[in-house]
Amino acid sequence: MTTTPAGKPTASATAPDGSGSGGSDAYRSPLPTPRPHLGHALASEWTKLTSVRSTLWTLGSLVVLVVGVGMLAVVQTASRDYANLPYPAPALFGLMVGQIAVIVLGVLTISSEFGTGLIRTTLTAAPDRLRVLTAKYLVFGTVAFATISCSVGFVGLWAAVLHSGPAAGPHGLAEWAGALAGCFYVTLLGLLALAVGALVRHSAGAIAVMLGVVTMPPVLGSILTVWPVTSGLGLLVLRYNAPVGLFQLFGVQDSGVGGATMPSDLAQFTLILLVTAGAIAASYAVVGRRDV
Repeated sequence: MTTTPAGKPTASATAPDGSGSGGSDAYRSPLPTPRPHLGHALASEWTKLTSVRSTLWTLGSLVVLVVGVGMLAVVQTASRDYANLPYPAPALFGLMVGQIAVIVLGVLTISSEFGTGLIRTTLTAAPDRLRVLTAKYLVFGTVAFATISCSVGFVGLWAAVLHSGPAAGPHGLAEWAGALAGCFYVTLLGLLALAVGALVRHSAGAIAVMLGVVTMPPVLGSILTVWPVTSGLGLLVLRYNAPVGLFQLFGVQDSGVGGATMPSDLAQFTLILLVTAGAIAASYAVVGRRDV
C-alpha cells in the first residue's frame, strides 16, 4: 500500500505470491492440478452409478429374477432334461424379464442427469463431452456385463451340480461360451438403451422406445404373417429379433419359424452389434454438437 500526496492510501497491485504487478512470475497454485483424462471421467461416472438407488433396484431385481427363477427351474428339472439342454439355459427364463432392468438402468444412466439438470454441472466440470459419454458407456457396460454373467454363471453351476449324472450326457465349454455371448447380448441392449437415452434425453420416452424394440418385433412379425403380401417380411422379423437371438445364443431354440431355417448365432449377434454401434455413433455426433 502506498500513500498519495493528499494522504489517501491506495492499494498497489500485488500478485498472490507477494510479487508486485510488474513481476514476471505468474501465480502457481500450491495444489496439484493434473491434466484431466479418461481415468477421471471413469471415476466420476463410477461414483455416480454406485451412489444412486436406481442402480441398486435395477441390478438387484435382475439378480433376483435370474438367480431366483433359474434356481426354481433347475429344481423342477431332472438330469435327463439336460441331454439336449445346456446347463446355463434355466437362467434364460429370468433373464428374459431381467433384461428390462438392464435397459431401464442404461437409459437412467444418462437421462436422469438431463432430467435433474446435473448434466450442466457434469459438462462444466468436464467440458470434453465425448470423454464423459465414453466413460458412461465403459462404466455401465462393465457393471452390467459383470452382474449378468455372474448371475447366469451361478444358475449354470447350480444346474451342473444337481444334474451332472450320466443321464445328462456330455457337456462342453461351447455351451458356456454361448451363455457368455448371451450375457454380452443383453449388455449390448443396455448400451443401446444408453445411446437412445442420450439421443432422446427423456427417461420415459427412451424406455418406451427400447421396450418397443425388444417386445414389439415378435408381435409385429406375427401380425404381418397373416397377409400373404407381408408374410415374407413377417417371417424375417420373427427370425431376427432380440428374444429369438437370446434364445439361440443360449442354445434353447433351434427349430425354424414358418418352415424357414433360423439364422446362425453369428448373424443374430452381428445384427445387434451393428444396431448398437450405429446408435452409439449417433449419440456421439449429437451430444458433441447440441446444447444441454
